Amino acid sequence: MKRLYNGFVCLCVMLLCTTVRVAAQDTVHITLPGAESLFFKNNLTLLASKYSISMAEAQVIQAKLYPNPNFSFTGAIYNPEQKKAFDVSNGTGEYIYSVQQMILLAGKRNKQVKLAQTNTVLAENSFYDLLRTLQYTLRSDFYNAYYLYNSIEAYRLQIESVSSLSKSFELLLQKGTVTLKDAVRIKSLLYSLTSEQTMLMNQFNDVQAEIQQLLQTNKTVFIPVLDEPKILSLDVQRFSLPSLIDTAYASRADLQLARNTILYNQQNYVYQKALATPDLLLGAQFDKRGSFVNNASFLTVAIDLPFFNRNQGMIKAAKFETEQSKLLADKQQQQVENEVQHAYMNAVTTDRMLKKIDPGFRSQFEQLLQTVAQNFEKRNISLLDFTDFYESYKQNILQLNNVQNQRMQAFENLNFTCGKIVIGD
Repeated sequence: MKRLYNGFVCLCVMLLCTTVRVAAQDTVHITLPGAESLFFKNNLTLLASKYSISMAEAQVIQAKLYPNPNFSFTGAIYNPEQKKAFDVSNGTGEYIYSVQQMILLAGKRNKQVKLAQTNTVLAENSFYDLLRTLQYTLRSDFYNAYYLYNSIEAYRLQIESVSSLSKSFELLLQKGTVTLKDAVRIKSLLYSLTSEQTMLMNQFNDVQAEIQQLLQTNKTVFIPVLDEPKILSLDVQRFSLPSLIDTAYASRADLQLARNTILYNQQNYVYQKALATPDLLLGAQFDKRGSFVNNASFLTVAIDLPFFNRNQGMIKAAKFETEQSKLLADKQQQQVENEVQHAYMNAVTTDRMLKKIDPGFRSQFEQLLQTVAQNFEKRNISLLDFTDFYESYKQNILQLNNVQNQRMQAFENLNFTCGKIVIGD
């Protein structure tokens, strides 16, 4: 008895410490749209990823630029006849001016621009795929936290009732009107309920930590708020599987990334073939007195002769990359279809399972909870019946919350595989 009592006291102290730590943070009741608004505004991973798009857009600007002309000046360091250093005078000095311009042939500049533009689209695809993943994590955690909190509250009702009953039994035990066995059994039930609630609170804290990371704040405890009638009215069966697959084909950023990678590799293949054509170098030169006549002017035209290097290896590699990307895109499309089909089947199954449960079951059970406690205090029911009812209540409430959570998790997984919020928004 003494060991049980001491253990119970220690557990209560631990629970109180946990409560104090939570109280040290601000508690905010938040809806899912409110959480998503903070996510879009504050998430550093998302904000940092946006810079990838800006960097890709800057590469488009760079690709549009023409090669700079080259200017050179050559002058004498020392004139031994005149004994002058840096003699560039008109009378005796020597100097040469030269201007050159590289002319890109075979449309290389335009092809570089197209590659950079497609690379920007790829950066956007990667950003929206990251957004899809992070948003799914947030919404999944939100529902996890909501139903865990509901379960914790259900335990709180039981603990309050059993705690009050335990105090009454302590007084009755001192008067000798109840047995030590009954008093210990009640205290043991309270100990068990408090321990299980603590485990749920730890799970809630783990989910809460991930939500805080997504919303970039660790100073606020977010208590999810849901419109339960609206949630229960959601019907996944109003969507057909083919329509959801079509939605995924149009909305999945990872699938668009795979398709645009084909385009990028095709453009790169064309660009590599263009690199086999040498570029043309045009130039003009003026030589003061170092040529066959004074004040000589020259025109320079230069081009590489593609006898050996015609970019054969890079052309071949680009062709293989194009074929590879086509296979990977086909694989990605099949994966998208399989994921949507699997997620849809899970969503329909869990939705049907929940709809078999009476919506008023929970409220009726909670009303009965108070009645049972009162009847036990009046000795209208036995201790065994009382503890059996509390165990049944606990299991049923936990199972109900678990089923509701599984249903919303299945809906969110369907949204994730479709690439957009199709249900539950």
